[in-house]
Amino acid sequence: MTETKHLHQPSEDQYLNCIRCGLCLSVCPTYREHLSELASPRGRVALTRKSLEGQLELSPNLIEQMYSCFACLACNEACPVGIRPADLALDMRSLQEESHPTSWKQTLFGSLIPKPKRMEWVTLPLRLYEMTGLRRAAYAVGLNRSLPSQLRDMEAMLPHLPQRPLRQALPEVIETEGQSKYRVGFFLGCAQSLMFAEESAATVRVLARNGCTVITPKETVCCGMPAKGYGRVDLVQQQARHNIALFEQVNVEVIVTDCATCGSMLKEYGQLLADDSEWAMRASAFSQKVRDVSEFLMQIPLEKPNGRIEARVTYHDPCHLGRGQGVWKQPRELLRMIDGLEFVELPEADWCCGSAGSQLITHYETSTKVLDRKIENIESIQADYVASGCPGCQMQLNAGMRRRAANVNIVHPIQLLDWAYRQDSKVSRLSSFQRRVPLGDDKTLESVR
Repeated sequence: MTETKHLHQPSEDQYLNCIRCGLCLSVCPTYREHLSELASPRGRVALTRKSLEGQLELSPNLIEQMYSCFACLACNEACPVGIRPADLALDMRSLQEESHPTSWKQTLFGSLIPKPKRMEWVTLPLRLYEMTGLRRAAYAVGLNRSLPSQLRDMEAMLPHLPQRPLRQALPEVIETEGQSKYRVGFFLGCAQSLMFAEESAATVRVLARNGCTVITPKETVCCGMPAKGYGRVDLVQQQARHNIALFEQVNVEVIVTDCATCGSMLKEYGQLLADDSEWAMRASAFSQKVRDVSEFLMQIPLEKPNGRIEARVTYHDPCHLGRGQGVWKQPRELLRMIDGLEFVELPEADWCCGSAGSQLITHYETSTKVLDRKIENIESIQADYVASGCPGCQMQLNAGMRRRAANVNIVHPIQLLDWAYRQDSKVSRLSSFQRRVPLGDDKTLESVR
């Protein structure tokens, strides 16, 4: 039998119950598109069992079935015996990487993504593409439509990019506007700094407005989720130790993130390092402090905004926020605080959008089929905005909206709250341009408050 230090093997009874059940099939996005047992959680569990028992070779085809899983966690939630098929798929990726390591994963997840300065240099051409007007010109003359469909969708995923990463512009300490009630550490995620800077600037403004002294350590590295998704648990552990030690130095009561993926991973640090005698207690203490921004704001006395936003808004549940962290109602409660905003529940709001990190790149056909269903649901309710607290989901939804040329804008819930605060008593009906380039751009980043 194959052994791995990372893989928890289900019991024989769980295997048998899994084979007889099938409740996971109705919630699995890949099974719904392919109607194949190989593309189902039940099928992946069976493949895992046969591989661990030595009856199946750990072949590229078998591992491909594990990488085709979206890790949306819906099957984990549906499973009545607790077998957690999504976790097994991730563990099998780790097993494959332990037995057949690939150098490109070490380069990407060990030497590039965890290095903020390197990531800033690598993404500089994307910012220049935006800043020089090339992107606007390409859309104006229709050059984007001449690209192959996958490249066109990958380009369409990009949000409006900041002139420079937020890590460079955001002060390390932002004092509250009044009396300080909370000392909050802000975990600035990679995507948030490089691509969604305005969202995180809005997060800091909202926190400061609500009695928080906000400390943003600039030397944070990737939370580790990308490395975990590609089987490099060793690199995740390295990144976790770095981030834990960094936040220990700033002595904060709570650690807030506005990225669902980051939050889910940060809350797992305690489990990830549970067997490390030096780091177990430190990791547990760190994870217990982590809160999604909506989760934290709805725990404190949150100031109701005076401004109004006249818009029809819906909400898409990121898998790593809802199922990963159990945060479902807080983003909705936050949105309902805004006067003028008409909140409409999205059909299948908790169904994966098809992003799953990099599925639009690695499994394009399946990813876009799942995305199309999500976009159809959004169009059915005629929303002006779709709010979602995950950069991966937002990028995927951006691609879907541009595929349909739909005039629906993708935002973080915190942006709408921030806009309502900044409008005071005015009624806000943002133009399409303002929606896509949210209020202030780099000048806003220079003066976050």
